[in-house]
Amino acid sequence: MISSSSLQQSHGFINPSNFARNRNLGLSNLGSINLQSISCNSKLPKFPQILVTKPLHISSIGKFGSLLKVEDKRESLVVCKAYEAEEGGIEKAESARKVKIGFYFATWWFLNVIFNIYNKKVLNAFPFPWLTSTLSLAAGSLIMLISWATKVAEAPNTDLEFWKSLFPVALAHTIGHVAATVSMSKVAVSFTHIIKSGEPAFSVLVSKFILGESFPMAVYLSLVPIIGGCGLAALTELNFNMTGFMGAMISNLAFVFRNIFSKKGMKGKSVSGMNYYACLSLLSLLILTPFAIAVEGPQMWAVGWQKAITEIGPHFIWWVAAQSIFYHLYNQVSYMSLDEISPLTFSIGNTMKRISVIVSSIIIFRTPVQPVNALGAAIAVLGTFLYSQTAT
Repeated sequence: MISSSSLQQSHGFINPSNFARNRNLGLSNLGSINLQSISCNSKLPKFPQILVTKPLHISSIGKFGSLLKVEDKRESLVVCKAYEAEEGGIEKAESARKVKIGFYFATWWFLNVIFNIYNKKVLNAFPFPWLTSTLSLAAGSLIMLISWATKVAEAPNTDLEFWKSLFPVALAHTIGHVAATVSMSKVAVSFTHIIKSGEPAFSVLVSKFILGESFPMAVYLSLVPIIGGCGLAALTELNFNMTGFMGAMISNLAFVFRNIFSKKGMKGKSVSGMNYYACLSLLSLLILTPFAIAVEGPQMWAVGWQKAITEIGPHFIWWVAAQSIFYHLYNQVSYMSLDEISPLTFSIGNTMKRISVIVSSIIIFRTPVQPVNALGAAIAVLGTFLYSQTAT
């Protein structure tokens, strides 16, 4: 090692990596540099050449090499920390997204249970499903119009193309909504939702034969218990009604198309899930109102309303308001979920939601359930669980 020595070369270039090869200067013992990889598979940078215009004084070649080693470690450490920070940020964002979706699902299911309870109460006292469906859409439309007018929610920026793309979604939504309400006016809530738990089967079949999508064999096998369980529950239902059964089946098919069209319509649009459903409610209300008037009519509604008020009392008005408001809220949250997930995942969440609806309705309305009927429902739910594990 050479201490307190000076090396001079006017206007020349000295490459530090050549010190060890300069035997004339006696620098054969250059300070050692650890060439092992430090971390993150980093490579040692090439030593830059140094332009020397004044005498270069090196008190210790060993110290010079150590400084190079320290600088390289610092550079590698910075790179590693940056990579770890980026990776940690991605993990946190994904975790936050999962929590958000979980919250949406839990809220969606809770609001749906409340809606089904009040909806069945209304239909038992006032068996007019077309008007009941219309009131649900009208309540949601009114809520959003007030929200936009008071600036509680930002009004969507839409154009003619948006409403054109929304029309098939609104048509499917209207059909599915009315069909489900007709079904629940004829049969028990639990039976309607057992049949509607077959929605994944419709989703897969539509995606396969109409959209041309393919799925693993496990997905197709999971549909067997879903279809079989729904069929067993239908055959053993004490209060079976063909109108109620067909209403649930039509609702399944319509809602599958609605979900697929919705996901396509929401792509590339600046309209949020909440506003998208609000616009959907407005358009569905316009589609449904003339049909509701034609099928049932104001005269029938007036007679039925008076009878319900006489039998139930003022509480009936609260029931109608509650079922209408909760219908809008649960659908609004479901569309906020659809913003984050695929149509198939949406169908899974929609089906798993039915478990809580089936159980709660059986308890609240004291619906008689035969062991075979319960077995069919359990098989259908098991199939839904298997489907959820294979389709995602």
